[in-house]
Amino acid sequence: MDISDLDLVTLADAYQRLENPSLLIRLSSAVGMPLEAVTRELGKKAPDVVVDAVSSSAQKAIEAVLQNSMRSVADDGQTSASPRLHTAAAMSTGAVAGFFGISSLIVELPLTTGIMFRSIADIARAEGESPQDPETILNCMQVFAMGSRESEKDDAAETSYYGVRVALSKTLSDALQFVASQGLGNAGAPVLIRLISTLAGRFGVVVTQKAMAQTIPVIGAIGGGLINTVFISHFQDMARGHFSIRRLERLYGVDVIQGAYQRLKRDDASG
Repeated sequence: MDISDLDLVTLADAYQRLENPSLLIRLSSAVGMPLEAVTRELGKKAPDVVVDAVSSSAQKAIEAVLQNSMRSVADDGQTSASPRLHTAAAMSTGAVAGFFGISSLIVELPLTTGIMFRSIADIARAEGESPQDPETILNCMQVFAMGSRESEKDDAAETSYYGVRVALSKTLSDALQFVASQGLGNAGAPVLIRLISTLAGRFGVVVTQKAMAQTIPVIGAIGGGLINTVFISHFQDMARGHFSIRRLERLYGVDVIQGAYQRLKRDDASG
């Protein structure tokens, strides 16, 4: 089945979003700081206080999202996503937390992550998925593991979009089987603990960049609210790419879309 020209454009747009994470670019644009300088600053080793805060807050945030996901979203019949409302909410939590520095991350991040999850689920719904379906919920959570490339030195096979999906496939499949029979009520089940830990580890890479950005005077000066706006926009991009590809996979088949995606990747590498 040939992919239509319109859907090829959709696929190319998804490819650009997923293979070129925009967090650093957005931060650079927000403060008028050269991208190379932002990349260099955020590539420095994070202090222990940041590492500890990110580790505990990322784990807590993913666990809270899993526990609250079923009652956080609803299928209200809308046909398009509404990202601005969620972005404004994330900006508000960041603005308040910005007054208290890195110590506030363990309180602020679960709130911001919950807002981001609802925005991700809203995007999934707009692409034809049911926010109440356990598979959709787990795919929404998978978005937190995307776009976490730290540098060009990272293994492309592990940080590329389909590479992340393959890496997470067993953990997500086991979690889906459990949720289908037991529900999402028990986040302490071993299979869900593994899921939370895996997602939190990848999510923590981007959270570390967010936390480190706030320690750079020229970036921190724009305030926690604007930094959170950049943060949620990054994951909204990941969600738009991911769920548009899932829609195309339902239409054309996984193998067809993955093959077309890999051709885009080869063309990008050779061009």
